[in-house]
Amino acid sequence: MTHPFRLLDPSRSAAEFNGKCALAVMAKAPRPGKVKTRLSPPLTPEEAAELNACFLRDTIANLGDAIQAAPAEWVISYTPVGEETAFRGILTEGALLLPQRGDGFGERLLHSAQDLFACGFSAVCLIDSDSPTVPTQQFVTAANLLLAPQRTAVIGPSEDGGYYLIGLQTPDSRLFEDIAWSTEFVTQQTLERAAEIGCAVHLLHEWYDVDDACSLARLNAEFFEATDRFPRGYNAPHTREYLSGLSFFEPVTAAIMENAG
Repeated sequence: MTHPFRLLDPSRSAAEFNGKCALAVMAKAPRPGKVKTRLSPPLTPEEAAELNACFLRDTIANLGDAIQAAPAEWVISYTPVGEETAFRGILTEGALLLPQRGDGFGERLLHSAQDLFACGFSAVCLIDSDSPTVPTQQFVTAANLLLAPQRTAVIGPSEDGGYYLIGLQTPDSRLFEDIAWSTEFVTQQTLERAAEIGCAVHLLHEWYDVDDACSLARLNAEFFEATDRFPRGYNAPHTREYLSGLSFFEPVTAAIMENAG
């Protein structure tokens, strides 16, 4: 089955990307049992895959707003290769896709950055697909900072110690080496690697990703609870609508609200 997307080729640099920042979402094809597995339970594998698809739709819409305010293009850096048709109905026709390569997560991040620079982009932001409500301005700020003359990297730290975004002006491999991925030390260790190579880092506002029942309840609270306990971010209408049709989250939301107090 063919697909209506544009696959980027790192062996061919495109002049149209010069002077622009790639806002690249690191994404898996949303297949049941393959994505958001830590959300099952409380979700079924099918519900988790559909929620993942909603996250992608909202992240793309968010980035679509960002590129109206900054010289940038959004890209999907995807895995596995050969699953392009899984993005039908999620991505718009002509969307830019870049196949991921590498074994571990750090390798895939580094190679995605390298390949996007090879495609002709002047700066690269690698963005997670688990944070659908990141305020749009964070992406705008990252792109503008990276396209400015001063040498800097940009990190959008997550509350769990990881990051929802890392932005680069050059694909420094050291930023992805000796990192304890999927732990609370990711941002700290990345800052240490940046210091080792003399790279200044601009920290964006902290946000959160959604990868387990508690963080999903946090997302639900952001959408539907009448409280100022959590900051409000991007509206994420697809995710909001999907969550509004689920009933599993009520006791989980109550628990997280109690713990947050």
